Amino acid sequence: MSFDVTLRAWLALSLTRGVSGESARRLLKEFGSPEAIFAASGSSLKAVVKPATAAEISKGYTEDTVAPVLHWLVDDDNHIVTLADNEYPQALLNIPDPPILLYVKGRLDLLNCTAMAVVGSRNATPQGNSNAEAFAKSLSDAGLCIISGMAHGIDAAAHRGALNGQGSSIAIIGTGLDKVYPAANRDLAHTLAQQGALISEFPLGTPPLASNFPRRNRLISGMSIGCLVVEASLQSGSLITARLAVEQGRDVFAIPGSIHAPQSKGCHALLKQGAKLVETAQDILEEISGLLPIAAHKPVNNSTGIPDTEHVLLEHIGFDPVNIDTLSSRCGLTIAELSAMLLTFELEGRISTLPGGLYQRIK
Repeated sequence: MSFDVTLRAWLALSLTRGVSGESARRLLKEFGSPEAIFAASGSSLKAVVKPATAAEISKGYTEDTVAPVLHWLVDDDNHIVTLADNEYPQALLNIPDPPILLYVKGRLDLLNCTAMAVVGSRNATPQGNSNAEAFAKSLSDAGLCIISGMAHGIDAAAHRGALNGQGSSIAIIGTGLDKVYPAANRDLAHTLAQQGALISEFPLGTPPLASNFPRRNRLISGMSIGCLVVEASLQSGSLITARLAVEQGRDVFAIPGSIHAPQSKGCHALLKQGAKLVETAQDILEEISGLLPIAAHKPVNNSTGIPDTEHVLLEHIGFDPVNIDTLSSRCGLTIAELSAMLLTFELEGRISTLPGGLYQRIK
C-alpha cells in the first residue's frame, strides 16, 4: 500500500521533537500545510516557534520517522485523520486545542455522529456500573454514540451498554493505539474496534503516563454534546471531564446517590455547581432534544416483549430504591395495580424488595 507525501508530512510534523499541539497549529496557520512547514526557511520558522523547535523542523524527516505508523496503517481498520480531512470530528474544531491528527481504529463514520460522554469512577459500585450500562444502552437506542475512556468501572460499563444498544461507542484512550490499557479490557477494546472505534492523539508506543489522561478527557467532552457523570468521588478524574465540558459549552448531567457514599460526592458537587440532575435516560433526551438527529426523536423501542404498562413501570423503578407511593406518582397507577405488578416482577426476578417497603430493579 502506498501513502502520499502529504500524509507523511502530517505524521512527521506530529512526531517532530519539540512540536507541541499549540506550536503545530501556529505553524499550520502561518504556512498552510505540513509540506510548506518543512520547506520553510529557518528564519521563517523562528518567527513562529522557539529556535530549538525550528532547528528540529529544519532537519526534515526520514522514512524511518514515519515507517512504524505507515506499517500500522496497512491494516484496513487503522486510520490517520488530520485536521484537513473531512472525517475529522467537526466538534473538536470548536475547542481551544484540537489535535492536529488522530489515530483511529474502527469505524470512521462514528467520528461525526451526535455523541454523549458517559464517565465516572474507576472504583464504581455494582449499582453505579448497572446505572452506567442502562443509561448508555438507552441513549444508544435513541441514536446517540456513547463516548468514554475505556477505564475500569463506569467507562467500561458505559461502552458495554452502548454496544448492546442500537447505536455504538467510541473509546478515547490515553496511550498509543498499539497498546491496550488497562490490559483487563482487551476483549472490550477488540469489540470496540469491530463495532465502534478507538481514538488516540498519542503516537504509537505511548505508554499510559498519568499526564496523558487529563489531555484525553478534553477530547471525550469535546466530541460530545453533553457529559453524564454516573459516579465520582471528589478526587475523580471524571470531574476534570465535567469541568472541561462546561468550558467547552457542553451540558453536564449527574446521577445523584446516597449522601453517605464517597462515590456520590463528586456528582453532588457537580449538582451544586449547576449540573442537571437526572434519574432516567429520558431526562437527558428531553434536555438535549433540539440537538438530536431526527431519527432519535422517536420513542426508544421497547424490544423486551414486556407489555407497555409494565415496561413503563420498570423504567420508573430504576436501579435505585423507591417506595410504592413514589411509583404511583410517577406512573399514574393505583397502589392496587402496582402491588400486583410488583409481585409479578419479584417472582420473575426483575426486582427485589428492601426493608422499609422499598423496591429496586435488579435485572
